[in-house]
Amino acid sequence: MRFRDRRDAGEQLAGRLAQTSPVAPVVLGLPRGGVPVAVEVADRLDAPVDVFVARKVGAPGHEELGIGAIAEGSDQLVVTDTAARLGVDREQLDRLAEQARRELCRRVEAYRGDRPLPALDGRDVVLVDDGIATGVTAEAALRALRQRQPRRLILAVPVCSREAAARMAALADEVVCVLSPATFFAVGEWYDDFAQIGDDEVTDLLAGSRHGNNVRFRPI
Repeated sequence: MRFRDRRDAGEQLAGRLAQTSPVAPVVLGLPRGGVPVAVEVADRLDAPVDVFVARKVGAPGHEELGIGAIAEGSDQLVVTDTAARLGVDREQLDRLAEQARRELCRRVEAYRGDRPLPALDGRDVVLVDDGIATGVTAEAALRALRQRQPRRLILAVPVCSREAAARMAALADEVVCVLSPATFFAVGEWYDDFAQIGDDEVTDLLAGSRHGNNVRFRPI
């Protein structure tokens, strides 16, 4: 089984999430690839949707290799075992994290400007991405969101490695995924169309969602 694209993945994921009966949910997409998935989920759940920005910290000289991650609204740096195996010390990590934080702040400004996140305390928060391989970025996001005291914190992804799903289950109240294959190399292998998403597309998707970020919450 594969997904045609992120929209198809979002529709299938939304069907699974609807069965969990979330209470006054708010859907947050991890940009960039998680946003088109999140928009489909929000439409199905009749929920507001916005972005929540987390950023991978790449290894020196190999930025695509994640050795840590940070998330907006939190000073915590999540560090993987890979950092120690590569001999990256704390000073290097802090320097790399600062570089990543500058990009994180740029993305928050690009996607939300001065608009704050909706209030999350006491509500079911659904964090959405287009897939999870190692899970370090999702971990940073979940830890940061937990500080905002949601009623329930749900991680929802179309496809997830089994190892990452097990780790995320210790951080989220529930992990919902459509596919959790035994053999997993990369998220893109499970999509027919896994085209790169740009900043402009993220903002256009949020603006075009019928349950955009300015929708008021219904009383519980």
